[in-house]
Amino acid sequence: MSDNKAPLHWFRHAAPYINDLRSRTLVIAIPGDALEHSNFRSLIHDMALLASLGVRLVVVHGARPQVNRALADRQLEQRFHGRNRVTDRETLEVIKAAVGKLRFDIEAAFSQGLPDSPMARSALKVISGNFVTARPIGVLDGVDLGWTGRVRRMEVNTIRRTLDQGGLVLLSPLGTSLTGESFNLNYLDLAAEAARTLQAEKLVIFRESPQLQVNDEPVQELSLVQAEQAVASTDSDALRCAIRACNAGTSRTHLLSYAQDGALVQELFSREGTGTMVYRDSYEVVRRARITDVGGILGLIRPLEKQGILVRRSREKLEAEIEHFTLVEVDGTPVACAALYPISDPQGTTVAAEIACVAIHPDFRGGGRGAKLLHHLTRQASVLGIPELYVLTTQAEHWFIEQGFEQVAVPDLPAARQSLYNIQRNSRVLRKVL
Repeated sequence: MSDNKAPLHWFRHAAPYINDLRSRTLVIAIPGDALEHSNFRSLIHDMALLASLGVRLVVVHGARPQVNRALADRQLEQRFHGRNRVTDRETLEVIKAAVGKLRFDIEAAFSQGLPDSPMARSALKVISGNFVTARPIGVLDGVDLGWTGRVRRMEVNTIRRTLDQGGLVLLSPLGTSLTGESFNLNYLDLAAEAARTLQAEKLVIFRESPQLQVNDEPVQELSLVQAEQAVASTDSDALRCAIRACNAGTSRTHLLSYAQDGALVQELFSREGTGTMVYRDSYEVVRRARITDVGGILGLIRPLEKQGILVRRSREKLEAEIEHFTLVEVDGTPVACAALYPISDPQGTTVAAEIACVAIHPDFRGGGRGAKLLHHLTRQASVLGIPELYVLTTQAEHWFIEQGFEQVAVPDLPAARQSLYNIQRNSRVLRKVL
């Protein structure tokens, strides 16, 4: 594909994700460091783009570096207890001034609209106010945290009405009490609570690093259980927030880099993503098959073999090839399977892979599990550096085309696979370039 067609190709494949997120609520948490980064303007543009596509946005911002500088300028002592700032009356006044300035700066950034800029004609209204009622944390381990608080209640109905009218809601790390006092809030705690109370589709947390490192390796996704196991070694506030949000009911939390241009759009509108996703554990999992799964796989593929949809495999052949299979398991029972077979050239270099033996139990069809399984295998192939995927099918041609494959001729198959092509079956050949 030529370079000038690459954006068109990407945009077409982003359509399903755009449709999924339209009218859904996203909470986006941005640290104070991001507000001063050179990429912040691009991040504003990307959030405005999401809003123009019908995504309901709630933006929560931090202010720690700005507050730290303001306190240092006034030569005021900065005290912390664990991860919480100890906020006395004088410190609170400094925080209010710093947060107020940041709030205005963010509103101004969303208000830009030069004709030759990405914000042209955006007409995006940013609404902020006393949406958060707070209470003091009080005394921890004998330390009075003063005017450091926690979220007590959020004006959910007011926020939803604002979102219904097309506005973007901006939440600053301050809350007010019924007695008229103000409290300093942790912006990550505020973001997690906003995601919970608003039943957000996703929580997006920006930080400096693009992907979470676990055992010195970048990871694209973590289940909630894996995240809880990793948090002790990573010491990441963002990961703690993601865990808290998932435990409270948010199904997906994404950790992205505010320094990476386009990270938000790429994460939400492409299969590959750019950051680390933490997801809630479910009774439904996708995993690699084991030798003990042979019986379950046979139960899935035998009916399709009898119909001539799949090539018949003996138990012995299946046992020998089990390492190539991936399952969707619901409540401990395999309900879908597929295999990924690498294809090598005469020199032994893997040049492509074939997806085969795709089978879904009749009671579990129509729930998106086939697409989920295909996505999982595509990611496996990408990790292995495989450039192309092929499928040979007699009856599911259109479904694979819907998943991004295109029909090609038999001579387009790699030579090693072409020599094994069964003319009697006359299978359609489809290809997907990764």
